[in-house]
Amino acid sequence: MLANLANLIRYRGLIQSLVARELKARYRGSVLGFFWSFVNPVLLLLVYSFVFSTIMPNTTTGIQPYALFMFCGILPWTWFSASLSEATNSLISGGNLIKKVLFPAEVLPIVSVLTNMVNFFLGLLILVPSLIYFNRLHLSFALLWFPVAVLVQLGFTLGLALVLSALTVHFRDIRDLLANILTLWFFATPIIYSWTQDNVRAYKSLFDLNPFTHLAISYQEIMFFGPVGHWKWLLLLGAYSVLQFLAGYWLFDRLRDSFSEAV
Repeated sequence: MLANLANLIRYRGLIQSLVARELKARYRGSVLGFFWSFVNPVLLLLVYSFVFSTIMPNTTTGIQPYALFMFCGILPWTWFSASLSEATNSLISGGNLIKKVLFPAEVLPIVSVLTNMVNFFLGLLILVPSLIYFNRLHLSFALLWFPVAVLVQLGFTLGLALVLSALTVHFRDIRDLLANILTLWFFATPIIYSWTQDNVRAYKSLFDLNPFTHLAISYQEIMFFGPVGHWKWLLLLGAYSVLQFLAGYWLFDRLRDSFSEAV
């Protein structure tokens, strides 16, 4: 396992090429092409702004403008959920590559995660100017925690992606089950509501069991609220993410030999 894990560094060129190919393939044939990476988050932000300022105005103190507050959590969640959904099916859709003797199968779920991470960064190009315009982005030491949050989410997502992609080769029902779990997980995470609300804090012990709660709160504190009071939970989740990635890679490595026969 350690030898294969060390070989990932050697495959960085291959990973970069596949990520670039995946990004190009997503918008191939469309008029706007790669600009959809910017148009999609703009449209999403405009819809949220209209709905929660006009149709269903939310006037909760401290989280205004509400659409931007939600967007601080929805962007990283979209990276997370899209990565798992695509990684789960990556080995099956890439069956022809896996059957090649020298092709490293773990590259496929990794590419899914990194491709969606690029889209996450592109979405920040829309979110950050909006935060600056509404004077919500605090230029302070809190921003130094942003790369930490990204690395923690990357490790956490990669670990799950490796496990799900490996298991789905043998248990195809995981793809359908995951869609329902992600829906439940989304509403069980303080993204469309604030964790500071009394009715949410009443169930703090349950929310603390949700790993993505700590990521969502960290992003909200870093980009929207200013001071980062959740840093201990973020570091604890970071340590857990390292262990999860190693455990996920171990399971993936154990099942590696069965992929070519099952896909």
